[in-house]
Amino acid sequence: MTGGSRGIGAAIAARLAADGAAVALTYLRAADQAKEVVDRIGTAGGRGLAIQADGGDRTAPASTVERTVAEFGRLDILVNNAGIFPTGPIRDVTFDEFERTFALHVGAAFFAARSAAAHMGEGGRIVNIGTCLVDRIPAGGLTLYSASKSALVGLTKGLAREFGGRGITVNLVHPGPVDTEMNPADGPRAEGNRALTALGRYGTGEDVAATVAHLVGEGGRWITGAQFAVDGGYTV
Repeated sequence: MTGGSRGIGAAIAARLAADGAAVALTYLRAADQAKEVVDRIGTAGGRGLAIQADGGDRTAPASTVERTVAEFGRLDILVNNAGIFPTGPIRDVTFDEFERTFALHVGAAFFAARSAAAHMGEGGRIVNIGTCLVDRIPAGGLTLYSASKSALVGLTKGLAREFGGRGITVNLVHPGPVDTEMNPADGPRAEGNRALTALGRYGTGEDVAATVAHLVGEGGRWITGAQFAVDGGYTV
């Protein structure tokens, strides 16, 4: 999985390992945190691998997949989670920031899926991680982020058709406000975020991981091309 060193990604990595998967996760700069996740997986009796990779680099998706296959001998599940959270008025967005955001959120997911599917057989699973801000944008300054994540809707549906005949499912999970370093439940935006949810509270990485685990397990074998809001009612 991409972006597994902290937050939602770390929770997904831990859940899939607990369910019996050998987990390779990528990180960009958080080497110590990635090692902690892998160490926890190992302590619990699982197998983990941390790979330093920049998802915005056009060579990273394929090389990460190949290293994973070389280490574990196979690849059955891909979770595209790596991302950034650019904010600010559109007038301040540079071409470099635009290209970087789309390269990481869309390009990396596209090419990782292409590379991973080459190693998958019947029962392969691909899950893309989107955002509740695809369906509801409560304030300005989110245009670039929301636009790039919105592209995952078309990518998911297209890949579901591309790979369906091979028995590979592709789905999209949209987290809402989740308590992470990027968006802490005690941060400056927390009160407003809680107020926008139907349940009036933040979620946890484990909440998102539970849905991912369902989709990549037996329960997800007849679900593909679908979107799942795990957002406490943010988009109700």
